[in-house]
Amino acid sequence: MPGSLTLEEKTTLLKIARESIVKAVKGEAKINLDLSTLPVLLQEDGASFVTITKAGNLRGCIGTLEAYQALALDVQEHAVAAALEDYRFPSLTPRELDEISIEISRLSQPEVFEYQSSDELLQRLRPGIDGVILKDGFRRATFLPQVWKNLPDPVDFLSQLCMKMGSTPNLWHEQLLEVKTYQVEEFHEAQRS
Repeated sequence: MPGSLTLEEKTTLLKIARESIVKAVKGEAKINLDLSTLPVLLQEDGASFVTITKAGNLRGCIGTLEAYQALALDVQEHAVAAALEDYRFPSLTPRELDEISIEISRLSQPEVFEYQSSDELLQRLRPGIDGVILKDGFRRATFLPQVWKNLPDPVDFLSQLCMKMGSTPNLWHEQLLEVKTYQVEEFHEAQRS
Protein backbone atom coordinates (compact mmCIF):
# COMPACT_ATOMS: atom_id res chain seq x y z
CA MET A 1 0.00 0.00 0.00
CA PRO A 2 1.56 3.32 -1.02
CA GLY A 3 2.50 5.30 2.09
CA SER A 4 0.88 4.84 5.47
CA LEU A 5 -1.35 7.56 6.81
CA THR A 6 -0.02 9.73 9.61
CA LEU A 7 -1.89 10.06 12.90
CA GLU A 8 -2.99 13.53 11.78
CA GLU A 9 -4.36 12.17 8.47
CA LYS A 10 -6.23 9.38 10.26
CA THR A 11 -7.68 11.88 12.75
CA THR A 12 -8.77 14.15 9.88
CA LEU A 13 -10.54 11.27 8.09
CA LEU A 14 -12.30 10.17 11.28
CA LYS A 15 -13.43 13.78 11.86
CA ILE A 16 -14.74 14.01 8.27
CA ALA A 17 -16.62 10.72 8.75
CA ARG A 18 -18.12 11.73 12.11
CA GLU A 19 -19.19 15.21 10.97
CA SER A 20 -20.64 13.84 7.73
CA ILE A 21 -22.67 11.21 9.58
CA VAL A 22 -24.00 13.74 12.10
CA LYS A 23 -25.09 16.17 9.38
CA ALA A 24 -26.69 13.43 7.26
CA VAL A 25 -28.58 11.86 10.16
CA LYS A 26 -29.89 15.28 11.19
CA GLY A 27 -30.92 16.02 7.60
CA GLU A 28 -28.47 18.92 7.23
CA ALA A 29 -26.50 19.80 4.10
CA LYS A 30 -23.28 17.84 3.65
CA ILE A 31 -19.89 19.39 4.32
CA ASN A 32 -18.25 20.78 1.19
CA LEU A 33 -14.68 19.59 1.58
CA ASP A 34 -11.97 21.90 0.26
CA LEU A 35 -9.46 19.27 -0.85
CA SER A 36 -6.72 21.89 -1.30
CA THR A 37 -6.62 22.37 2.50
CA LEU A 38 -6.06 18.65 3.16
CA PRO A 39 -2.83 16.64 3.17
CA VAL A 40 -1.80 15.35 -0.28
CA LEU A 41 -2.51 11.69 0.55
CA LEU A 42 -6.14 12.57 1.35
CA GLN A 43 -6.47 14.36 -2.00
CA GLU A 44 -5.26 11.33 -3.96
CA ASP A 45 -7.66 8.65 -5.18
CA GLY A 46 -8.28 6.06 -2.50
CA ALA A 47 -10.71 3.23 -1.76
CA SER A 48 -12.24 2.90 1.68
CA PHE A 49 -14.84 1.12 3.77
CA VAL A 50 -16.49 2.87 6.70
CA THR A 51 -17.80 0.65 9.49
CA ILE A 52 -20.14 1.86 12.22
CA THR A 53 -20.49 -0.11 15.43
CA LYS A 54 -22.76 0.37 18.42
CA ALA A 55 -21.92 -1.36 21.71
CA GLY A 56 -19.39 -3.44 19.77
CA ASN A 57 -21.98 -4.69 17.27
CA LEU A 58 -22.07 -3.90 13.56
CA ARG A 59 -24.48 -1.05 12.77
CA GLY A 60 -23.48 -0.32 9.16
CA CYS A 61 -20.61 -0.88 6.73
CA ILE A 62 -20.28 0.40 3.18
CA GLY A 63 -17.32 1.07 0.93
CA THR A 64 -15.70 0.47 -2.41
CA LEU A 65 -13.02 -1.88 -3.68
CA GLU A 66 -11.67 0.40 -6.40
CA ALA A 67 -10.31 3.92 -5.96
CA TYR A 68 -12.25 6.42 -8.08
CA GLN A 69 -12.17 9.67 -6.08
CA ALA A 70 -10.09 11.52 -3.49
CA LEU A 71 -9.72 9.45 -0.31
CA ALA A 72 -11.30 12.22 1.80
CA LEU A 73 -14.38 12.30 -0.47
CA ASP A 74 -14.53 8.50 -0.52
CA VAL A 75 -14.60 8.37 3.28
CA GLN A 76 -17.24 11.11 3.41
CA GLU A 77 -19.48 9.30 0.89
CA HIS A 78 -19.19 5.90 2.53
CA ALA A 79 -19.63 7.23 6.07
CA VAL A 80 -23.01 8.68 5.10
CA ALA A 81 -23.95 5.52 3.19
CA ALA A 82 -23.02 3.29 6.15
CA ALA A 83 -25.23 5.42 8.41
CA LEU A 84 -28.25 5.68 6.12
CA GLU A 85 -28.09 3.15 3.28
CA ASP A 86 -26.84 -0.22 4.58
CA TYR A 87 -29.83 -2.42 3.67
CA ARG A 88 -29.14 -4.70 6.64
CA PHE A 89 -29.99 -1.99 9.17
CA PRO A 90 -32.46 0.84 9.67
CA SER A 91 -30.99 4.32 9.16
CA LEU A 92 -29.15 5.74 12.16
CA THR A 93 -31.22 8.07 14.31
CA PRO A 94 -30.02 11.29 15.96
CA ARG A 95 -30.43 9.55 19.33
CA GLU A 96 -27.78 6.97 18.39
CA LEU A 97 -25.07 9.45 17.37
CA ASP A 98 -23.39 9.48 20.79
CA GLU A 99 -23.47 5.68 20.97
CA ILE A 100 -21.65 4.78 17.74
CA SER A 101 -17.98 4.27 16.97
CA ILE A 102 -16.47 4.70 13.51
CA GLU A 103 -13.80 2.57 11.87
CA ILE A 104 -12.17 3.37 8.54
CA SER A 105 -10.38 0.86 6.34
CA ARG A 106 -8.18 2.21 3.56
CA LEU A 107 -7.75 -0.50 0.93
CA SER A 108 -4.78 -1.44 -1.20
CA GLN A 109 -5.38 -2.13 -4.88
CA PRO A 110 -6.96 -5.62 -5.16
CA GLU A 111 -4.73 -8.18 -6.86
CA VAL A 112 -5.76 -11.29 -8.77
CA PHE A 113 -5.21 -14.42 -6.69
CA GLU A 114 -4.30 -17.30 -9.00
CA TYR A 115 -4.96 -20.81 -7.68
CA GLN A 116 -5.56 -24.28 -9.11
CA SER A 117 -7.59 -26.02 -6.40
CA SER A 118 -9.68 -25.33 -3.32
CA ASP A 119 -6.89 -26.85 -1.20
CA GLU A 120 -4.38 -24.39 -2.64
CA LEU A 121 -6.79 -21.52 -1.97
CA LEU A 122 -7.08 -22.59 1.68
CA GLN A 123 -3.32 -22.97 2.08
CA ARG A 124 -2.33 -19.66 0.52
CA LEU A 125 -4.90 -17.28 2.04
CA ARG A 126 -3.45 -15.28 4.91
CA PRO A 127 -5.99 -15.07 7.76
CA GLY A 128 -6.03 -11.67 9.42
CA ILE A 129 -4.04 -10.10 6.55
CA ASP A 130 -5.96 -10.65 3.34
CA GLY A 131 -9.29 -9.14 2.48
CA VAL A 132 -10.93 -11.44 -0.04
CA ILE A 133 -13.16 -10.74 -3.03
CA LEU A 134 -15.01 -13.68 -4.58
CA LYS A 135 -16.70 -13.35 -7.96
CA ASP A 136 -18.88 -15.81 -9.85
CA GLY A 137 -20.38 -14.33 -13.00
CA PHE A 138 -22.26 -11.19 -11.97
CA ARG A 139 -22.21 -12.03 -8.27
CA ARG A 140 -19.46 -10.61 -6.10
CA ALA A 141 -18.80 -10.21 -2.38
CA THR A 142 -15.97 -9.25 -0.10
CA PHE A 143 -14.89 -9.60 3.50
CA LEU A 144 -12.41 -7.12 4.97
CA PRO A 145 -9.39 -8.64 6.75
CA GLN A 146 -11.03 -7.74 10.10
CA VAL A 147 -13.70 -10.41 9.44
CA TRP A 148 -11.06 -13.07 10.13
CA LYS A 149 -11.46 -12.19 13.85
CA ASN A 150 -15.01 -13.59 13.76
CA LEU A 151 -14.35 -16.30 11.15
CA PRO A 152 -10.76 -17.50 11.79
CA ASP A 153 -11.22 -20.84 10.00
CA PRO A 154 -10.58 -20.35 6.25
CA VAL A 155 -13.27 -22.92 5.39
CA ASP A 156 -15.89 -20.97 7.38
CA PHE A 157 -14.58 -17.66 6.02
CA LEU A 158 -14.94 -18.75 2.39
CA SER A 159 -18.28 -20.48 2.99
CA GLN A 160 -19.77 -17.38 4.62
CA LEU A 161 -18.37 -15.22 1.82
CA CYS A 162 -20.06 -17.47 -0.77
CA MET A 163 -23.36 -17.07 1.09
CA LYS A 164 -22.88 -13.30 1.21
CA MET A 165 -22.44 -13.47 -2.58
CA GLY A 166 -25.80 -15.27 -2.82
CA SER A 167 -24.33 -18.69 -3.61
CA THR A 168 -24.24 -22.04 -1.83
CA PRO A 169 -21.69 -22.16 1.01
CA ASN A 170 -19.49 -24.77 -0.68
CA LEU A 171 -19.31 -23.12 -4.13
CA TRP A 172 -15.65 -22.18 -3.49
CA HIS A 173 -14.92 -25.89 -3.00
CA GLU A 174 -16.89 -27.07 -6.05
CA GLN A 175 -15.43 -24.75 -8.68
CA LEU A 176 -12.69 -22.22 -9.27
CA LEU A 177 -13.95 -18.68 -8.67
CA GLU A 178 -12.42 -15.35 -9.55
CA VAL A 179 -10.52 -14.38 -6.41
CA LYS A 180 -8.77 -11.15 -5.54
CA THR A 181 -7.05 -10.19 -2.32
CA TYR A 182 -6.17 -6.85 -0.77
CA GLN A 183 -4.90 -5.45 2.49
CA VAL A 184 -6.17 -2.57 4.61
CA GLU A 185 -4.88 0.14 6.85
CA GLU A 186 -7.52 0.17 9.57
CA PHE A 187 -8.07 2.81 12.25
CA HIS A 188 -10.95 3.81 14.47
CA GLU A 189 -12.29 6.21 17.02
CA ALA A 190 -11.80 5.49 20.69
CA GLN A 191 -14.53 3.15 21.93
CA ARG A 192 -17.56 4.91 23.34
CA SER A 193 -19.35 3.55 26.37
